[in-house]
Amino acid sequence: MTQKIFDDIEANAAEIPQMQALAGLDLGTKTIGVAISDSFQSIASPLHTIKRKKFTQDAAQLLEIIKERNIGALILGLPLNMDGSEGPRVQSTRAFARNLAQLTPLPIFFWDERLSTVAAERVLLEADTSRKRRSEVIDHVAAGYILQGALDRLAHLRRKP
Repeated sequence: MTQKIFDDIEANAAEIPQMQALAGLDLGTKTIGVAISDSFQSIASPLHTIKRKKFTQDAAQLLEIIKERNIGALILGLPLNMDGSEGPRVQSTRAFARNLAQLTPLPIFFWDERLSTVAAERVLLEADTSRKRRSEVIDHVAAGYILQGALDRLAHLRRKP
């Protein structure tokens, strides 16, 4: 199985199959937020938060979602530092992607997730969501922001002549 892990969505957009849903992941130390797109790859919808246990259990849940939803590619939020440098969380995300790539032939893309959780928190606060409910949904709402950013960029790239 060839590994298809890409840092640059622009240079590798052709690797993303069209007319298939995409999944966005917000990897945290305790949870994985999951969002999915429609098959037209235009709208990201928060789906689910996986409580992290062991990689094999986490991956099994993700692979089940991939199968059920006919996912064509994965977009993983890359938690860069605010200055763009890579810290320990980025290395952990890259390791997760390498391990996941051993289990699925799907292309995996990284997307800069800086401020995605902040944006998700702001929307939930504006919607007057309770603190308890915010903590339950913040990760998959953040995954939705990550995925929507990638979808918007893809749409722009595909419109170019």
